[in-house]
Amino acid sequence: MKKFLALSSGILAVFALPLISLAAINNVSDAGNFIINTINGVIVPVIFALAFIVFLWGAFSTFIIGANSDDVKKKGKNLMLYSLIGFVVMVSIWGLVNALTGTIGFGNSSGITGGTPKAGVQIGG
Repeated sequence: MKKFLALSSGILAVFALPLISLAAINNVSDAGNFIINTINGVIVPVIFALAFIVFLWGAFSTFIIGANSDDVKKKGKNLMLYSLIGFVVMVSIWGLVNALTGTIGFGNSSGITGGTPKAGVQIGG
């Protein structure tokens, strides 16, 4: 487990290094945007991928490896169940956070409707 943790953090560091070097952080707002974009663009998809991989491993354990063993089938079914619960929780929290940030306008300059509505008629241009 320690080797896996060290290997996965090393791989994450290798992939995150270009993000840090190309960040071009000039002020606090840029740093905040960089952190939020890194979380939304890198970390969240990796966590979703890991949940999906755990689900696939549970399905593999249940139907392929544990075809004859009830104990292995039970462990595989539990893995599938827990990964689905985790996936539903992650999707619902991610959707709630995006709905709140879109409603409040944090990190979203155009708002929910895509900008402010224009009133009147423009003639000639």
